Amino acid sequence: MILLAVESSCDETAVAVVEDGRKVRSDAIASQVDMHTIYGGVVPEIASRKHLEAIYPLADQALRDAGVTRRDIDAVACTYAPGLIGAVLVGVNFAKSAAYGLGVPLVPVHHVRGHIAANYITHPDLEPPFLCLCVSGGNTLLVDVQDYTKMRLLGATRDDAAGECFDKVARVLGIGYPGGGPMDRLSQGGDPNRYRLPRSKVGGAPLDMSFSGLKTAALNLIHNARQKGEELNLPDFAASFAAAVADELVPRAMLASEELGYGKVACAGGVAANSTIRARLEEACARRGDRLYLPKLSLCGDNGAMIGCQGYYEFLAGNLGDSSLNGYANREIGLDCPAPWRK
Repeated sequence: MILLAVESSCDETAVAVVEDGRKVRSDAIASQVDMHTIYGGVVPEIASRKHLEAIYPLADQALRDAGVTRRDIDAVACTYAPGLIGAVLVGVNFAKSAAYGLGVPLVPVHHVRGHIAANYITHPDLEPPFLCLCVSGGNTLLVDVQDYTKMRLLGATRDDAAGECFDKVARVLGIGYPGGGPMDRLSQGGDPNRYRLPRSKVGGAPLDMSFSGLKTAALNLIHNARQKGEELNLPDFAASFAAAVADELVPRAMLASEELGYGKVACAGGVAANSTIRARLEEACARRGDRLYLPKLSLCGDNGAMIGCQGYYEFLAGNLGDSSLNGYANREIGLDCPAPWRK
């Protein structure tokens, strides 16, 4: 089965061709990073307009790269939630038009489910059930992946997403946008114990997280140093910040893994590319005897291949859309009814 898959939830336009869920025939991506860098973050209106410009030629490129024609497409999958609503709607409406024009089924895919599915591409042997730590610029979740389309939310951030914190701190430091990559590179060789940063606990919810206090403390440390004319050791600061984020994520993931007892832990999303978090997860899983699954670095960020992979399993489960499909800025990951967008 060959799916044409569309992703446009933020500032990356992506169209992929995926065969039988796990074989990526092509994955064409048009990034807007250079454009949004001058603003220090994504400007939703600009992102939406650039998606409109890129998506049609990108789909043609994906077909060419895959060596298939439009007549070979068996279904069209798209991200329908969550994300910047204007950006999401570009992909949804393109997918609806393509599915209608080709006379094939339309398959709506939850964006975070797509990130989880990136692990299926990297690890063909991975099958549910397993625990997945989902960490990106917009989401930080602990998910019980009971089946390919049946998922249960175990814990989440109460405020900021971990990736958002990396972005905000990097912007104040002036080291680039998005902030995850520059912060990770800066942290290499730094002392993670140099600067004291807070770790949070959410009363009565041991699997929930909070990053707003960490973000505020880090920004205050930067501003106070500048006001006093003191120079921060940037590698040490970046390493200390990454360690603080990892200390929020990894112990909770291990607690959730212990409660579930699957013995399998995965990580997904843009922040899954962070070297400190990957290393801490490897150490923690080795101590517990859990098997760890990490996506290839190229599949950590937004891409169409992950949507095509998850779209295959949504298709098999009968989770199909029609011309009434809408886009949503927010949507629960655990909805597993045949028409989740109508709830």
